[in-house]
Amino acid sequence: MSTTADLRSIRRWIAFFMAALIVSGLTAVPLEWGTRWLADLTEVWGEPWSGWAAYAAEAVAHVGGTYPMLFYGTDWLAFAHVVIALAFVGPYRDPVRNRWVIEWGLWCCLLVLPLAFLWAPVRGIPFFWRCVDASFGVIGAVPLWLVLRRIDGLAAHSKRSLV
Repeated sequence: MSTTADLRSIRRWIAFFMAALIVSGLTAVPLEWGTRWLADLTEVWGEPWSGWAAYAAEAVAHVGGTYPMLFYGTDWLAFAHVVIALAFVGPYRDPVRNRWVIEWGLWCCLLVLPLAFLWAPVRGIPFFWRCVDASFGVIGAVPLWLVLRRIDGLAAHSKRSLV
């Protein structure tokens, strides 16, 4: 593949990753509406999905009605997703020079797994939902891994061009 096609592919994957990160983060803002929607959606799925979603929606509604200031933490979570997405502007502009950001992103994706499987049980999160949470790290790693491989190809091509 040509270096132009590699660069185009890298930028598309990075833009996709950034957009997915922003969208997933912003879902933390309408938390009451979102958990209610999830409960309604999963109602026909049966257990354990519907029971867990309804329980979560009830808890979020209670917190929102009684302690709405706690949702300020999820607003900051959404903000953090946007800020983290901005870190990928560097590799979007110059992938070879900013390869480390892609590596960092892969490490972050990997670290989702211990959070989901070691810490979530402490919060009473059921196993099937831990798997859903862990899937974000696995799915997020795929485009970053593809980008990293293409960056390595670009770097090798530029080294050959210098010789």
